Amino acid sequence: MGSRAPVITERTVAYSLRIIRLYRTLARDSVGQILGRQLLRSGTSIGANVHEAQGGQSRPDFIAKVSIAYKEARESAYWLRLIGEAELVAPAALKELVDETEQLTRILSSILLSSKYGKKRELRMKNEELRIKSEELKK
Repeated sequence: MGSRAPVITERTVAYSLRIIRLYRTLARDSVGQILGRQLLRSGTSIGANVHEAQGGQSRPDFIAKVSIAYKEARESAYWLRLIGEAELVAPAALKELVDETEQLTRILSSILLSSKYGKKRELRMKNEELRIKSEELKK
């Protein structure tokens, strides 16, 4: 994850703690508990997978863990939407958490794209440069 590792790590820890606090405020009825548990599972899984990715044994392992974190962030957005629209918590009270979920999703998407395609793009650019130089030498 490079220089972004400390930032994303700390943000996912803070995010997990906010999810835990939200879960504790939800009604103890079956709907509140079911939706809350789903959000608790997906929301805290983001940070766990980001942390695990940092110790990845290989690039594919790293990409797999970040991919899981990304999917969990998208799932968390879904559960937050349901919690808000079902009025288990006032939607306005969820705004900052929803915003942070969207930001984490974008960050994880960016990490995934650069991890998957960054090297290939560099190689294509180098190959193109070599091709151009080769053509120039032929002239």
